[in-house]
Amino acid sequence: MIHVNHYTLSNGLRIIHNEDNSTQMVALNLLYDVGARDENPDHTGFAHLFEHLMFGGSINIDDYDTPVQNAGGEDNAWTNNDITNYYVTLPYQNIETGFWLESDRMLSLSFSTQSLEIQRQVVIEEFKQRNLNQPYGDANHLMRKMAYSCHPYQWPTIGKEISHIANATMDEVKDFFYRFYAPNNAILSISGHITFEEAVRLSEKWFGPIPKRNVAIRNLPKEPVQTAIRRQTVERNVPIDTIYMSFHMCNRIHKDYHVYDLLTDILSSGRSSRLVQHLIREKKLVTGVDSYISGSLDEGLLQITGKMAPGVTLEEAEQAIWEELEQLKTIPIEENELEKVKNRYESDQIFNNINYLTRATNMAFFELIGKAEDINQEVNKYRAITAERAMHIAQKTFVPENCCILYYKAIQ
Repeated sequence: MIHVNHYTLSNGLRIIHNEDNSTQMVALNLLYDVGARDENPDHTGFAHLFEHLMFGGSINIDDYDTPVQNAGGEDNAWTNNDITNYYVTLPYQNIETGFWLESDRMLSLSFSTQSLEIQRQVVIEEFKQRNLNQPYGDANHLMRKMAYSCHPYQWPTIGKEISHIANATMDEVKDFFYRFYAPNNAILSISGHITFEEAVRLSEKWFGPIPKRNVAIRNLPKEPVQTAIRRQTVERNVPIDTIYMSFHMCNRIHKDYHVYDLLTDILSSGRSSRLVQHLIREKKLVTGVDSYISGSLDEGLLQITGKMAPGVTLEEAEQAIWEELEQLKTIPIEENELEKVKNRYESDQIFNNINYLTRATNMAFFELIGKAEDINQEVNKYRAITAERAMHIAQKTFVPENCCILYYKAIQ
């Protein structure tokens, strides 16, 4: 059981805290409620660009990383379509350095032309390496565009195209910062060797003076229900034909979310999972297979991918996948198979939250989608899933009219 303390500053910054004296370290995890879904369709990639800009100097501090390293700490960040997350870990004696650094870049960035140009080139190079010059690098772009007709999930975190970042102006960068990087749009999660009283004192000292900002109410277009199967075929210079399938599913806070997660583990998690057993080991149709969910805050996707074995067609693999999905729709999952997956979730949950940094990150996310204490109920939600409920979700999800299919062919 993870014990969580709460405190909210007058400027709206939510503080959540968990004391852990088994370590001499403290983690500060700062989650901003902004991701790629909040971008202008003609100016995408900004949330990810900011993940980099936040390390390029703030209003009073030229360099973020050096003070962290001098104090014996580590830092990093990541972005997805829903949130931008920053963290720093430091020995408890030096944790005030983390409060100082994080508060200064929440107050304001330096907005130097040099920093913008450096980080712009870093992001552009990342776009090229991951999405243009890497085999299958554009598959995520293609699948999202096929699955979403109007919701901003139709582009990945990296953005639609390089030109959106290449042409970003300083005024646009400043506008994005002051719209979303605000104490009243953030959650500061603190875990490790620090008392609640000290965490509150340092939060008030360093973050308290930052004024709250006018954060716009999110009003995103709702994706219409898909009514017919969508297909696309592309040819690229890749080694192996690959199939991508996606099915629309619920959002992260929906009561059925955990069922979708469980279904993907039944399909492809571990050597005894169904797709691995039947498509790889028995039928030898594919050399690799995976299924996973996006876990997004708005309605997301359950995705299945498979790389063809030599001499196997994409049509043959697709047919075999549909047959496996039909089994989930018509035959209840046996109790021992269900229990095996649930046990894995429980062990993963316990193992993941042993680490003070992972705990801080997870608490921040659960606070965003409800309350941090909900982290203690995750295992119970998986435990409560029945074979009948899983079959019901499979029946309404794994139908052609809810499916997008991409044939990603190797050029012959």
